[in-house]
Amino acid sequence: MKRFYLTAAITAAALALPALPALAQTNEITIGITTTTTGPGAALGIPERNALEFVPKEIGGVPLKVIVLDDGGDPTTATTNARRFVTESKADVIMGSALTPPTIAVSNVANEAGIPHFGLAPFPITPERMKWSVAMPQPIPIVGKVLYDHMKSKGVKTVGYIGYSDSYGDLWFNDLKAQAVPMGVTIVDEERFARPDTSVTGQVLKLVAANPDAILVGASGTAAALPQTELRERGYQGLIYQTHGAASMDFIRIAGKAAEGVLMASGPVMDPEDQPDEAQTKKPGLALNTAYEAKYGPNSRSQFAGHSYDAFELLKRIIPVALKTAKPGTPEFREAIRQALLSEKELAASQGVYNFTEKDRYGLDERSRILLTVKNGKYTLVK
Repeated sequence: MKRFYLTAAITAAALALPALPALAQTNEITIGITTTTTGPGAALGIPERNALEFVPKEIGGVPLKVIVLDDGGDPTTATTNARRFVTESKADVIMGSALTPPTIAVSNVANEAGIPHFGLAPFPITPERMKWSVAMPQPIPIVGKVLYDHMKSKGVKTVGYIGYSDSYGDLWFNDLKAQAVPMGVTIVDEERFARPDTSVTGQVLKLVAANPDAILVGASGTAAALPQTELRERGYQGLIYQTHGAASMDFIRIAGKAAEGVLMASGPVMDPEDQPDEAQTKKPGLALNTAYEAKYGPNSRSQFAGHSYDAFELLKRIIPVALKTAKPGTPEFREAIRQALLSEKELAASQGVYNFTEKDRYGLDERSRILLTVKNGKYTLVK
């Protein structure tokens, strides 16, 4: 039987990871998940936690023991949680976190300990983090391309950027430079803000003064609605593009009328109904949204719920393969999971179809992205 352990964030400083003791095999598979259910990133982490109610209780005839800890979006706390999964829980798999900075921290621990890690936020997977980590969200270059292609189709020549003053904001700004500039777009202004900020008036005034054809917002969750709202309130009439980090109904709820006409990259889980029947993402997307909205209300679907849900969709394919060669609770089982992530292909989930390699740790292609707009308070597919 799957059990959840929801605890308050741990604030103690992370200690050095001690040498791993010899592990004995167990009769259950332990999965440790650190996500962000409090603090500025809670709008991302709560749907990830909620989606765990709809994942399997066992895989391959083996019960799952799922332990969930809150990290409050803090990398130090996320590190502490990950170390607890390693030393206390003897986890076979680690997942998390909901935000980029703590996800990097978790990846560092997982790769040091040799435990498969499923990142639930976009993060840079460097060579040091490549062996044991994969990312569930769409890679920014893939979802960014659908935004830049739309800019090109609309004749956008100048763009302004406003994003987080952290690694997530950096990832999007760097991608904007790498992909949009060679397409003929000139970046006329770059502004940043912190996740907890309650005002971006100064930054918005500079963007409006620069008067670009379009503005890209590199933010996530409800915080992405802040620049969206202030830009419209200050009279900006150009196109506003939002990243897939903003793809949830909370964005519309917070931004209100200012959300109308936004262009937003998203994973297909936000609109499986309009996908063709042959799309491999349609069935899992409908399954998740049906269960999620039955419990949390109509239009409560969220891109972030798809990240944690999809990690278990992958495990449904991978764990039976790993069980053929090793038992849970052993280093051999962890390695078998890692190898199965590489050997199994066309892993269909709500957010995309995954094909991981040793160098491609996102494993996704164009099937993992759609473009949405908001019309009359609802998301509509841009065709």
